[in-house]
Amino acid sequence: MQSRSLFDEFSVADHIAAFDAWLATQQASGRLRQASSVQVYRDMWGSFTAWSASQDPPVSLELLGMRDLASFQDSRSGMEADLSLSPRHTRRLFGLIDRVLRHHAAQDELRPNTAAKDAITAQPAVRFADAASKQLLPAALRAAEAKVLITFLSRARPRLGASAQALTWQHLRNRVAVSLQLGAGLAPGDIRLARLDAPTSSGGRVKDRPWKIRVPGNGNSPERETPIAPWAGELLQYWLEVRVEQRIAGDWLFPSTRGGKPWGKVAQYTAAKQVFADAGLDDVEGGSFRLRHTFALRQLKRGTEPEQVARWLGVTDPAVMARYRRLLSSPVEVV
Repeated sequence: MQSRSLFDEFSVADHIAAFDAWLATQQASGRLRQASSVQVYRDMWGSFTAWSASQDPPVSLELLGMRDLASFQDSRSGMEADLSLSPRHTRRLFGLIDRVLRHHAAQDELRPNTAAKDAITAQPAVRFADAASKQLLPAALRAAEAKVLITFLSRARPRLGASAQALTWQHLRNRVAVSLQLGAGLAPGDIRLARLDAPTSSGGRVKDRPWKIRVPGNGNSPERETPIAPWAGELLQYWLEVRVEQRIAGDWLFPSTRGGKPWGKVAQYTAAKQVFADAGLDDVEGGSFRLRHTFALRQLKRGTEPEQVARWLGVTDPAVMARYRRLLSSPVEVV
């Protein structure tokens, strides 16, 4: 038992050291900058490391085989949606494992272990997961779903003759963030990167109500400005007032803590999912990106030129707008 304990510690240390070395290379080259992205990769690798260490004997990087990876997949089947390995998640995780293995081998000038790459190739659903997702038509909320969600979100702010719902500032933040995804077409990453000075309130139709928001470039899309739907602008105005009243610090429009720390990717995803559930839409598929697609389709349905919608979304790939047009060529109900 004593030797087994020592081997477990070595196995875990070996896994962690290999990941840290790969991560350091990525950060030094500038290919991985966002702290939230780093945390996602750490969580992915951590789940793989924990499983590897729990096996008898523990699975080392050098001896990792396709059967081991198949067992890892099986161990995650039937778990909650956030933990289960969908084909797309499997491709991301196995791709990470392959990159770490190759980097690990290159450091010692050894032949790389290709088990993860081979496991991807051997499973068509995993191999083409990303390619298939790019061909899917954008998933948008149905009109009834959007109306339910807007009504639910709007209850978070005071109305004439009625006070706002009693919400913590975090719950209010979550609802306002979702409102900007539906009412301004922002992506989850846009929400996390938005600064406190991003909204524009001056020059609008209603005094002090934000009517557009500036979105910074992120390497995938250029810096841009996008309009905010009036109902979402009212919610954003109320959020800005609450921020001042509660003395929430920092320059992020939607911080994760009262002290002003940035909002993490996983935490934001979980928050948006909870807003869906609280609104009674917990069975909606597609995540919060569905809100952005709903915004785009609504604008196109109203007759806005595709080029303008693309600018608002920060979309530079013509194929993306082509998919929206394909969806509009068939009967569609959007709001």
